Amino acid sequence: MSPEQPKKAEAKKPEEGRHRALGRGLSALIGEEAPAGRNETGGRGGRTVPVAFLRPNRFQPRKTFSADELNDLANSIREKGILQPILVRPIKGETDVYEIVAGERRWRAAQLAHLHDVPIVVRELSDGESLELAIIENVQRADLNAVEEAAAYRELMEHFSYTQDRVAREVGKSRSHVANTLRLLKLPESVQAMIRDGALTAGHARTLIGLSDPEARAREIVASALNVREAEQRSKGKPGKAGTSEKDSDTRGLESNLSNMLGLKVQILHKGDTGGEVRIAYRTLEQLDDLCRRLNAHA
Repeated sequence: MSPEQPKKAEAKKPEEGRHRALGRGLSALIGEEAPAGRNETGGRGGRTVPVAFLRPNRFQPRKTFSADELNDLANSIREKGILQPILVRPIKGETDVYEIVAGERRWRAAQLAHLHDVPIVVRELSDGESLELAIIENVQRADLNAVEEAAAYRELMEHFSYTQDRVAREVGKSRSHVANTLRLLKLPESVQAMIRDGALTAGHARTLIGLSDPEARAREIVASALNVREAEQRSKGKPGKAGTSEKDSDTRGLESNLSNMLGLKVQILHKGDTGGEVRIAYRTLEQLDDLCRRLNAHA
């Protein structure tokens, strides 16, 4: 064996260690000791840079950032600062400019809080690793809606040649979860929009796959406030707990009158001699508060 051979084998260890850290998740990678001389200040490879030096992640799977959540985070940052550094990678051909790998929400909130500098950890990462870590962070924190999650998995598979097995392994999900999530992308864009808006859950949406008119069924689920079990039963042509019989014109008229009066979706579920239910759907706590005030006024 030549003297160079042990050196070559030894040179592979940092890359292998980094890949193992990717598999363990974001905290493992941020917690790695940086190579000597990589960063300018001490403390586990961390340093601070002006917020203007950072750029959003081209592969960011999260497309929606709630203004209320960002404002809440900005208030927390003003009070206590940024507790976890933002993971970044150098942008080739540019000096002192970095692309965010994980932590874009913190970066946006830092700007709202008028911070000049933010803590970062710099890592040399490929495009595939950058997307993988962005997905891991968002999935672990449940920040992605099901459509965003599915689109991120597809990005890994189509652009970086991941298999479903590898996606599942790297993001810490089962293969069946990954496969079922990807199937949501087969639904019409109008239905995917309902998922992104929170009107439909991923469980509801999975009952629509394979139907001839999933959009009509999705609207029925929302209008009737069906749970996932009831949606499954209707997709199979079976009556749900709420029943599937056609409502008479009087019932529909009463629903319409109540909806107009309250400004909320009202559903009347008549169950014959056993009575029934009146369901009032609200989207915000303000709507619920307003409903409670109206009911108390007539109590």
